[in-house]
Amino acid sequence: MEKDLKKQLDMITPGTDDILIREELEKILKESIDKDKPLKVKLGLDPTAPDIHLGHTVVLNKLRHFQDLGHKAILIIGDYTARIGDPSGRSSLRPKLSPAVIDKNAETYMKQAFKILDPDKTEIVRNSKWLQTLKFEEILGLTSKFTVARMLERDDFKKRFKTNVSIAIMEFLYPIMQAYDSVAIEADIELGGTDQRFNLLMGRELQKDFGQRPQIAITMPILVGTDGTSKMSKSLGNYIGVDEHPSEIFGKVMSIPDEVMIDYYVLLTRLEASEIKSIEAGLKSEKLNPSIAKRRLARIIIGYLYGSDEAKSSEENFDLLFKKKQIPDEIEEFHVSREKVEKDGIWIVSVLVGSGLVSSNSEARRMIKQGAIKLDGIRIDDDSMEIKLKEINGKILQKGKRHFRRIIIR
Repeated sequence: MEKDLKKQLDMITPGTDDILIREELEKILKESIDKDKPLKVKLGLDPTAPDIHLGHTVVLNKLRHFQDLGHKAILIIGDYTARIGDPSGRSSLRPKLSPAVIDKNAETYMKQAFKILDPDKTEIVRNSKWLQTLKFEEILGLTSKFTVARMLERDDFKKRFKTNVSIAIMEFLYPIMQAYDSVAIEADIELGGTDQRFNLLMGRELQKDFGQRPQIAITMPILVGTDGTSKMSKSLGNYIGVDEHPSEIFGKVMSIPDEVMIDYYVLLTRLEASEIKSIEAGLKSEKLNPSIAKRRLARIIIGYLYGSDEAKSSEENFDLLFKKKQIPDEIEEFHVSREKVEKDGIWIVSVLVGSGLVSSNSEARRMIKQGAIKLDGIRIDDDSMEIKLKEINGKILQKGKRHFRRIIIR
């Protein structure tokens, strides 16, 4: 464990939105160092979706900071709370998920989370372990500790109540269940996004009622997407997926606006604060080229997710595309069965959708109209075009500047 209190604080505090309460954090860190006893740092994840993007990894990176300092990371898989779904930021009740879907999502979450976390230093526990065994009288006991007025202090509940949008009693149970997770593991610190502040504070209150030392709540800011303005989101198309191809990640990182680059360094890397400040100073003084700094950022992120070899390879592919205007060496293949190709050919829109370059026929047509589709370097302008079998095998289909598929007829 890191024995220097200042070094611990220098790693923990950068990038945080709020620490409740900082004086208490310093106190328990000092106590932990003096007793050589790691703190229990909690992060809860509800597997309500099959995969995550870099925005989700902000809190995972902070949890990794605690691991690197020698503390105990406890990752709580909310397989039970996911049955309700976190109402944070919601204007309506979340759709219910089946246990099978939750389990499948949890498996994917773990695989992706361990691209950030050290699996050997992470304790994983499902909150169904204690929530499923609670008796009804125990649940009543928990609900008696909080008032409706307290629940309506939450912004989302308050807004829904004022606008006469229904709030299910079940939704009130969610923050109580998350708070009980902290009691169950006797958490010293809990991490979460800024939208989790209410839930984290509920954990502090419930721990006091159970005679435990109240946890320190550390909230992390929301990561801005590649557009530099809105929250990173799949629905907005401004995201960088954790499981995306390294070359795709490299290209997306290079596309982010210069002004949000330092936020990415702070929230997504494990560099020391002093080193990030040096990068920021270099950018402000114009002694450091933003493109050079962005390349380094891309290599670091890909290095965490895939390793240094992939980081190097993705940079080389980027140079082939944008500096030398060449096609990368490694291109994903799209196999088309001969039986599926009619004698007159195959519709270009079908190829685009089938290859995964676009998600729908309408997107394919839109991309063609925008001039974003090429076949072996020749732009395609006709969305009704059909390609003959002998003309398509081995050719490279391209969308935009970074997306390629080699078509193979089998």
